[in-house]
Amino acid sequence: MRVELPPEPVHFVNRHEERQRAVRAVEEWRGRSRPLVVALSGPAGLGKTELARLLARTLLDRFPEGVLSVDLDDFRLDGVLDPGDVLAQLLGSLGVESQLVETQFKARCRQYWNKTADARLVPIVDNARYASEVVPLLPASGGSVVIVASHGPLYDLEDGAALDLSLPPLEEPAATELLSLIVRDPRLAADPESVRALVRLCDGLPAALHVAGRWVRAHRLRPLPRLISALQGEWEKDGVPGVERIWDTVCGGLSRPAGLLYRLLPHHPGATFTPDSATALLGLGQEACQEALEELDRAGLLDLRAVAGAEEGRIRLPGPLRAHALRRSRRAAEDGEVAAAQTRVLRWLVRQAQRADRFSAGRRLIVAEVFDPVPGAPDVPLEDPQEATDDAVRAERAERASRWLHEERHALFACVRLAYGRGMDAEAVALSEPVWTYALDHPHQSDVVQVFRLAVAAAVRHGQNAAWLVRMRCQLARPLWEAGELDDAERELAAADAAVGLLGDGKSDGKLRASVIESWGMLAGARGEWRAAADAFARSRELHLAISNPYGVMLQTYRTGEARAELGELETAHRLLSEAHEAAVTLQRERMTGRTAFALAGVLRRLGRTDEARRLYEQSLQGARKRRSGFDQARIHDAMAQLEEGVEGRDAAAGEHRAAAHAIRRRNGLA
Repeated sequence: MRVELPPEPVHFVNRHEERQRAVRAVEEWRGRSRPLVVALSGPAGLGKTELARLLARTLLDRFPEGVLSVDLDDFRLDGVLDPGDVLAQLLGSLGVESQLVETQFKARCRQYWNKTADARLVPIVDNARYASEVVPLLPASGGSVVIVASHGPLYDLEDGAALDLSLPPLEEPAATELLSLIVRDPRLAADPESVRALVRLCDGLPAALHVAGRWVRAHRLRPLPRLISALQGEWEKDGVPGVERIWDTVCGGLSRPAGLLYRLLPHHPGATFTPDSATALLGLGQEACQEALEELDRAGLLDLRAVAGAEEGRIRLPGPLRAHALRRSRRAAEDGEVAAAQTRVLRWLVRQAQRADRFSAGRRLIVAEVFDPVPGAPDVPLEDPQEATDDAVRAERAERASRWLHEERHALFACVRLAYGRGMDAEAVALSEPVWTYALDHPHQSDVVQVFRLAVAAAVRHGQNAAWLVRMRCQLARPLWEAGELDDAERELAAADAAVGLLGDGKSDGKLRASVIESWGMLAGARGEWRAAADAFARSRELHLAISNPYGVMLQTYRTGEARAELGELETAHRLLSEAHEAAVTLQRERMTGRTAFALAGVLRRLGRTDEARRLYEQSLQGARKRRSGFDQARIHDAMAQLEEGVEGRDAAAGEHRAAAHAIRRRNGLA
């Protein structure tokens, strides 16, 4: 069972009617082909997210496949949602391997429906704005329940499939109960009039009551009337709302580092942050940031439950508090404070992304300079796989670096937009290269294309670095041809070709020239023009030979061999792929060893050399299992089934391989 829920809140009161209605609706629901949708709506700060999580915990015993959780604000780019990216995360939560996530949105929807057709699970969808955002995320099972939280009602959900629960502010008795739970102080019982005044100032918002309660708790020796007058006094004449008065008063009592961090957090790239990135944003060192985060948590301005005891936890500044922090920043920030913090965290994220890129993909050509450590902001504790002697440890370190890129993708995308908007072209280009590594494992993401377009624009605006122009154009071309936009990809490669003439004579310049030619070959392959592809790969190989780049020679030998196989030139393909496979083994490139073995086995099978092909397929299968790559395992099983079907007495083996491939695809929603 997968349960994507943080620890439950210490204090939660009321909402009994809403909880009873939701549970009763679940008990009475008789849907077969679509789930019940419980829609919670109301202004920010009313506790919709906490109620959604509480309902999910209450229902957990009825839904054995667990609880999934997505916050749609994490997936918005300039206010626009990419539902395909949301589906990819949900599929990943359901155990689908990233390489097996369908590429097109409609196919991804069908895959999600396949995975959820017989499921009994509870997806929580937070911060929905429109019903159209929720509909693609509905499981294809009447045995599931979807809990949606939104600021306003979602009118377009199908009649009869939704229970609409509009949350009002807490009434005075419930608000008083919550305040007493938070404070637990005899002063409240001794002065009910001051308690009523404080509750009225909070407007029935649980978010405000938590802040106010913790503020009162922090001043245990002061009489309540004195505390309340501090809130009411001079603010009343300015017409400032009670909730705002409370938050401003609490902020006024923060230490300088905590107050600074609160003002800076709404300027953090991306909707969420980590303690590490907050340290870079604050710029006062790790210990000072930890103390500031804990102080904000004690004040009720943050919730650190998500990172308690977790190796990699993400924190969110709640919506109403984020808006308040932004207003505080506009009123109180010193000149240059925000710009310096954003520059600091941006460059820190560039450095971490470059490290994660190198650790997950290995050393490769990059055109951006490697960024130095940021003073006062330690690096994320990623470790270099090449420094490990054990294969399992190397694989685990590479996987963790790859996972970091995936988890930080929204922050990285936001950083590229921020860098480009502030004219920081070097940072925009540098960030796009780790995004390239992320995109190879998670293709067909619309955000990736936008990142690469901004990187191209940054390189063009800079205008003084030919290597940037070449690499950024090639990076953009690949997702374009993968999305079927072949003419647009051709235009990018033509522009890259034009910039090649501006390159120098160094080894990296030679690699870039070869890379452009390779990209032309891959575009030709996407068009089915395998003769042109083979010629391009061969020319790229010659360039790598001329600059003594063994990896480049191996890769282009492999690509040429694959193209020759597509042309039916099997003996030539066999020679080339044998050479590429031997080179991959010598260079200790595990993934390329598997890819070359698989391609070579396919040619051997077509040549009738069954035993040799079987041995290579088995080697490839072992490597795929070691990498836990279901995508590679499925296609190897397919190929081995096809191989065994042509051999007398091997029907049972062929059936076993077909069944294994089918099981992998079914497990990933593809069958």
